[in-house]
Amino acid sequence: MARILVIDDDADMRTLLEQTLQSAGHEVVLAADGSEGVQQYRTQPADLVITDLCMPVQPGLETIVQLRKEYATIRIIAMCGKSTAMPMLSAAQRLGAVAFLQKPFLPDQLLAEVAKVL
Repeated sequence: MARILVIDDDADMRTLLEQTLQSAGHEVVLAADGSEGVQQYRTQPADLVITDLCMPVQPGLETIVQLRKEYATIRIIAMCGKSTAMPMLSAAQRLGAVAFLQKPFLPDQLLAEVAKVL
């Protein structure tokens, strides 16, 4: 299947995403913030990046911009759970995310979006 880089500062969310994606046969690489995620991508390019937008150190929008600048064809799914999610998700889409998920979402919703993007 695909190699997927998951970037999220919430350890529980990373674990949940990892388990869900691995159960569908994907290889998963994890990062706790955008800066770490960009470094992971540089050393282990992925078929897809799933990034949270609200993170310390390097937020998701900045991460999307940096990844898009370095890798123009990268496929990114943005996710956010804040009350301001829709404007942030819209901004992520304008900056290059190809899909988005608003937290909380069901595992089936995640896998459906991943299948569409891949």
